[in-house]
Amino acid sequence: MRTLGLALLAVAMAAPGLRAQKDFLTADEIDQVREAQEPNARLKLYAGFAKMRVELVRQLVAKEKPGRSIIIHDQLDEYTKIIEAIDTVSDDAIRRKVDISEGMKVVAGAEKEMLDVLQKVQESAPKDMERYQFVLQTAIDTTQDSFELSQQDMNSRATDVASKDERERKEREELSAPEQAAAAKEDAKKAAAETKKQRKVPTLRRKGEVPDKKD
Repeated sequence: MRTLGLALLAVAMAAPGLRAQKDFLTADEIDQVREAQEPNARLKLYAGFAKMRVELVRQLVAKEKPGRSIIIHDQLDEYTKIIEAIDTVSDDAIRRKVDISEGMKVVAGAEKEMLDVLQKVQESAPKDMERYQFVLQTAIDTTQDSFELSQQDMNSRATDVASKDERERKEREELSAPEQAAAAKEDAKKAAAETKKQRKVPTLRRKGEVPDKKD
């Protein structure tokens, strides 16, 4: 328990630096993720990182302390990004047809517990909740969505991922279509001007010379 407390304290103390770097993991956590190349290992790591932040939020909410709302806000924000990272890792693994059933089992169990804690925090309505109400709701919604994905059959999820990729591909094509059309129009205009220039009848007159009436 003392080890967990020290770990939570380290995460909290690192928060200001993380905000400046716009990162949601500590330097040590980043190193651990880099070393864990296998998807199941990464999913387990992310689940552990998320649980640490939720536990810190739970402890902070349980005891009023000046300045706690800033730490709670940042921990919830980092937590949400970690859950999003879990979904990204799992989707990528599914695209590569990697079996992540082991990792997703851990994630599903962790997310169920964390969702319960977050909802209880919201229901307790702390006095300073308005300062982190938005990120708290975002964390709850993100966890709920991710939890539903973690329980989904892998074949069904693979189909959903493929559909999502196809939908995003079409959206990118639709967004780039006007730019491509404008570029094509400009190229055609330049080509027409170049063709007209090449077809111009050559003359031996000097520039500015008036043609003779006999010509």
